Amino acid sequence: MIYRTLFVFALLCGLKVGHAGKVLVMPGEYSHWHNMRVIIDALVDRNHSVTVLVSSASPTVPHTQKERFDFTVYKVNMKKEEADSVLRDMIHLGTNDTANKYKGDFMVWRVFSNYMAFLADMSKGLFHEDLLHTLQESHYDVLLSDPMMPFPDLMAQKLNIPHVVSMRATFAYVVERLCGQMPAPPSYVPAVALRDYLTDHMSFTERVENMLLYIVHTAIFQLIMTFTADRLYSEILGIFLICPLSKQYPRPLLPNLKFVGGMHCKPAKPLPNELEEFVQSSGDHGIVVFSLGSMMSNLTLERANTIASALGQIPQKVVWRYNGITPETLAPNTKLYDWIPQNDLLGHPKTKAFITHGGTNGLYEAIYHGVPVVGFPQWGDQPDNLMHMKTKGAAVVLDISTVQSNDMVDALKTVINNPSYKESIMRLSRIHHDQPMKPLDQAVYWIEFVMRHKGAKHLRVQAHELSWYQYHCLDVAAFLLAIVALVTLLFIKTCCFLFPKCFRKTRPDGNAQKSKKE
Repeated sequence: MIYRTLFVFALLCGLKVGHAGKVLVMPGEYSHWHNMRVIIDALVDRNHSVTVLVSSASPTVPHTQKERFDFTVYKVNMKKEEADSVLRDMIHLGTNDTANKYKGDFMVWRVFSNYMAFLADMSKGLFHEDLLHTLQESHYDVLLSDPMMPFPDLMAQKLNIPHVVSMRATFAYVVERLCGQMPAPPSYVPAVALRDYLTDHMSFTERVENMLLYIVHTAIFQLIMTFTADRLYSEILGIFLICPLSKQYPRPLLPNLKFVGGMHCKPAKPLPNELEEFVQSSGDHGIVVFSLGSMMSNLTLERANTIASALGQIPQKVVWRYNGITPETLAPNTKLYDWIPQNDLLGHPKTKAFITHGGTNGLYEAIYHGVPVVGFPQWGDQPDNLMHMKTKGAAVVLDISTVQSNDMVDALKTVINNPSYKESIMRLSRIHHDQPMKPLDQAVYWIEFVMRHKGAKHLRVQAHELSWYQYHCLDVAAFLLAIVALVTLLFIKTCCFLFPKCFRKTRPDGNAQKSKKE
């Protein structure tokens, strides 16, 4: 599901750099940190000096641990637990699992107010005079950031260094189009859809819906920027490293956008002995891997009972990452784990299906190993990711808040027993593997490219310097319409002047015939 584009000249240039560089990293949280950690390790392997800039309240970046790279921790007033609560509330806002939690506008307003307080606290710590001076004295070559966390573009400008942005699919849709000036014709480039059938093949009605989505998303983005970050933000510079899935629809791309998804994917390693025994006990039926990610590892007891009941009705063994109250309907074929080696399980030859929330990392691993998917999307990029998997014939998508046991059983039987799902996921897997360079090598190459060329501004399109009416050529259209209108007016005036003279009646003596009144 993750495509990465690379120009031929990148291969011809090679991957070696003449000297090690200094990289400053502003990471995201949760799975975003795990994804960026892969790039950091690869940069360290190539002898680059890496410094991770992280707040003292970071809920998931382990800045107190000893690593091969350095941490620079800036102080904020917010505690780790408070920051974790604010970020989770923003991520979960509007999802079915929190519908009862936010029952009124007041609660929604409180979530946004807490997030604004979080941003204000972050900005004070990030742009403290002493920290800025220390960072400026370090003379970094490039800033690598995740847009989940605020102010990386402003930091790049403060330090006067190029900026590489590592984005996920949903972020990319808005940021590419509005900040990166990526061409996105609404006739065939779908917005993040409210329903699951918007693809690059749209009917007239769907194109109307897509255009309305573009307008709404643009308005919301502009309002957010106006009321939250205009005084701090400036436009994003540098190269975008995007992690969309290889199911991504073909569309116009700019030279400063590179696809490098699936950087963390790797061949499966042997399973622990106890887990391997359980997997082997499945016989010819095989196993199903079930994980809803690090941010939703438990469910309400009612939902867990419904799901456990469904899992007990299939012949496969089930490895379920779950740390809530043990479901009352848990069947002998299902084993619960607080943590599972997901990549290794998906790469096991006995794995028949993957039940997932639709996170980018998990779907990449499913594609890498060729495992069909049953999806329970929750928030962020997950609905869009799974919608693309579904349109490619590699997934069945369900609603976890309303799913019944028989629905889940039918979905699992469909992806396991219907050979078209396995064929579709294997086709995506072949596309993902058929690349001239591994995704991680591409990411490292382009970061080094930016360092070598001091920002690679030659890849930056002139669209950033144009106003909105210039970008859409409205001034040119107005000028041409004015010319057409002027020529038309002159033609009409000329006709009005000449035609009466040409068709006026004349007397035999050659003089114009006077009117009857005269």
